[in-house]
Amino acid sequence: MICRWATLSVILAIALPMAAIPARAQSGSSATSLPTYGTNTNTAGPFPPGTQSQTPFSGSVPGKLVPGVLQISLQDAIDRGLKQNLGLLLSNEDIRSARGERWTQLTKLLPNVTTQSSAVASQFDLATLGISIPGFPNVVGPFSYFDSRAYVTQTLFDWKAINNARSATQSVESRKYTYKDARDLVILAVGFTYLQAVAGESRIETADAQVKTAEALHNQASDQFKAGTSPAIDALRARVELQTRLQQLIAARNDFAIQRLTLARVIGLAPGQQFELTDKSLYQPFEGITVDEALKRAYGSRSDYQAALAEQRAAEFSHRAAVAGYFPTLSFDGDYGAAGKHPETNAHGVFDVRGTLTIPIFQGGIVKGDILKADAQLAQSRERVENLRGQIDADVRTALFNLESSAQQVAVAQSNIGLAEETLTQSRDRFVAGVTDTVEVVQAQELVATAHENYISSLYSYNYAKISLARALGLAEVGVKEYFKGK
Repeated sequence: MICRWATLSVILAIALPMAAIPARAQSGSSATSLPTYGTNTNTAGPFPPGTQSQTPFSGSVPGKLVPGVLQISLQDAIDRGLKQNLGLLLSNEDIRSARGERWTQLTKLLPNVTTQSSAVASQFDLATLGISIPGFPNVVGPFSYFDSRAYVTQTLFDWKAINNARSATQSVESRKYTYKDARDLVILAVGFTYLQAVAGESRIETADAQVKTAEALHNQASDQFKAGTSPAIDALRARVELQTRLQQLIAARNDFAIQRLTLARVIGLAPGQQFELTDKSLYQPFEGITVDEALKRAYGSRSDYQAALAEQRAAEFSHRAAVAGYFPTLSFDGDYGAAGKHPETNAHGVFDVRGTLTIPIFQGGIVKGDILKADAQLAQSRERVENLRGQIDADVRTALFNLESSAQQVAVAQSNIGLAEETLTQSRDRFVAGVTDTVEVVQAQELVATAHENYISSLYSYNYAKISLARALGLAEVGVKEYFKGK
């Protein structure tokens, strides 16, 4: 059953490799910060920094290499992930496995028909058997005969087998819902990696702009130092700022390259496939939804919840099957055919019909043991359903909180960028006029860098919160199309 733990494993498998990316000098959220999505981070296993915890949803079956450069939007990436992601492919095979188990259980209820034909030629030496009859030959034969029959076996009543078959049917339904939930998890994984890559590309553009600004400041400081109007410390300080911005640009490019590789693995691109991300700016206002309406949708649409309910029904039938170990069973066996000395002559019809009633009296406690195990499994399934119901409530509320908070952060970050850039402009003018030194300009440039980083991080958080809400509602495929209209 893929539910909360599967969601946590997906996020860990994709987010943990990013932990090895060097920290940036800018203040504010990093490119790898992940908005919380209804998971308790204390439950995560102790993974060393820089290691990758592989789950099927972090991998894929790569497709064929396509010549040229692919243009991939968020929806394109999701469509590819839904075709190539390993977690979804394995989940589909789980359905086939469950169907096979169902047929195995049905076999105990369906009629079994077999045929058997034999032809025998024999000759016996009675002496070898210790038989000696005066006046009777020691060698008997040769003689021959044939027998050809059809055998039928049919269970007329077996309450245990009936309930086992019903349990297997519910297990198939659970696997189908689990497959649907796996599709939502794929969308969550693809959305996470795509938005990370978009944010990474934006950071390159921001870092490049900061390098150009720092370079201009360095040139101004050098010219003033050569002219004797500015001390050497100003030129040196500007040189340090330029080198720092260059380091950040190098790190941003490396981060983006790694994020592209991660995205390619999740959506199943061929190794070495060239591609570009087309959804550069993904900010779109979100029409609000009430908590009550969201919860109503989630309980009716979450596939992991429906899968848990199906597993509970399967456990109930398994419990009935265990209790049915005390009940009698009734079966029918029969055969009909032809037998004789030769198939052409002396053949005649033969048959055998049996009805068997089996009444268990004492079986060494095996039935009691089956009942105890079934009781425990049923109790566990009910507890999982109740836990998941509470988790859905937490997931929906958390997604709505994150969405509201990140939307406000985007608005503040947008405003702050303008203020920081205006501050930088005034500081540079003051420096050119000789009113201040490079300390004020460097500080103003740091404010600009921080403002841009905060905007990128808040925009990423906002978009990821929308995907998380779609997942929390159990409507990821429809939600992504609704929440991200156009480029």
